[in-house]
Amino acid sequence: MSDRPQGLSDPEYAAFAWGRFRAIMAWMILAAAICVAGVIVILAHFYGPLHLVTMLAVIGGVGGSVMLAGLLMGLIFLSSGSGHDEDVERID
Repeated sequence: MSDRPQGLSDPEYAAFAWGRFRAIMAWMILAAAICVAGVIVILAHFYGPLHLVTMLAVIGGVGGSVMLAGLLMGLIFLSSGSGHDEDVERID
């Protein structure tokens, strides 16, 4: 057994894994912005000009939901890809 740290304990792999997580989050920001813009356009089409409060609610609701889903999905990928899921079964 080597003394080299594994998973996120290894600084090089941690930098790679967190970089991949940040890339996933950057794409999710873009996806959230597209979803928010689409919902605002659709609502404006059906209901006419929207109030600022309505647009803020759409940004918070739709954008927040998409970002939360992306965050949780990214953390699952980070945990699975770094070996933390297997560490749970390892008893020292």
